[in-house]
Amino acid sequence: MDIFKDIIDQIQLVFSKGVLGIGLIDLGLIVLATIFAIIIRSLFAKIVVKKIKAVVFKTGNSMDDALFDALIPPLKLVPIVLVFLFITLFTEIDSTLGIYLQKINNTLSTIFIFWLIHQALFPLSSLFKSLEKVFSKAQVQWLTKSIKYLVIFLGLVAVLEVWGIKIGPVIAGLGLFGVAVALGAQDLFKNLISGIMILLEKRFEIGDVIDVTGHTEGTVEHIGFRSTLIRKFDSTPISIPNHIFAEVPVINLTDRKYRRINWIIGLEYSSTSKQLKEITSLIRSFIESSPDFVVNEDYTLMVRVDKFNDSSIDIIIYGFTNTNNWKEFLKIKEDLAIKIKEIVEGNDCNFAFPSRTIYSDK
Repeated sequence: MDIFKDIIDQIQLVFSKGVLGIGLIDLGLIVLATIFAIIIRSLFAKIVVKKIKAVVFKTGNSMDDALFDALIPPLKLVPIVLVFLFITLFTEIDSTLGIYLQKINNTLSTIFIFWLIHQALFPLSSLFKSLEKVFSKAQVQWLTKSIKYLVIFLGLVAVLEVWGIKIGPVIAGLGLFGVAVALGAQDLFKNLISGIMILLEKRFEIGDVIDVTGHTEGTVEHIGFRSTLIRKFDSTPISIPNHIFAEVPVINLTDRKYRRINWIIGLEYSSTSKQLKEITSLIRSFIESSPDFVVNEDYTLMVRVDKFNDSSIDIIIYGFTNTNNWKEFLKIKEDLAIKIKEIVEGNDCNFAFPSRTIYSDK
């Protein structure tokens, strides 16, 4: 009989003390409350949030619409917070269960607040676009991301503080571990530092067309902490580690002011000196009078007889178009090519092509 009595006492002890001083019945109630909170959360999301969304969208303001859409996930946490708060009101504060419920409430409330702030940063980040007048677009994106990561870090610290875990000793304890990680993650830190230098030096920005010598050429779509995404001209994306930009020359094609034309025009050897002078003079006059070209001390125009080639007399045409747009540049080149052909044909000359004359004795 004593054995059965001991077993019954042990079972009663388990039910009364349970886990971490919380009885199994209390744990069961918490589990049931959690399930009930999840059910209420679904109803809250379908009914209350939906009705609030309909009211907000009637304002016609896209900013508050985007803000409310971003806040919907944390708002769905409200029923869970309220259910645990309601349970706490009917629990003794000094009891083990009451202490844990208070910590759970504080944890849920902290997560809710920081989650709201984090989600609100997504639509409100559009307000940072005004900073693009001072900083580059990539710098603004990095600033926005840094603030989001800071909010997550502060929220984590606040949750740890609720459970009595001091972040200071934890960080100090991770110091040696961090050294070991740093030795194994040198490339990561190298890419991070290189990415920061890209933003500070403003070597290129999002939307620029760059040529990374020996790697690729395309449009910059994103400058991240570890790598930069470049969209090649055939629409293929390629990610390049940031440290590459510190090791190889990078040509920023977008940053150039004008596009250059450097042509060699070959005329037949039957062309007279008078015809050559007339052709070069007419081409030069056309370019100088055209608004499509830039001619000044910094951007020189040259239309000269260059050399006597194997099968032609070569004329060099060297100048700069008044655009950096590739499509406009092609149109200007086309107009110039047609004009040169008209000038050459108008002076009874012909373009040369590779040829060979064979002489034989009779």
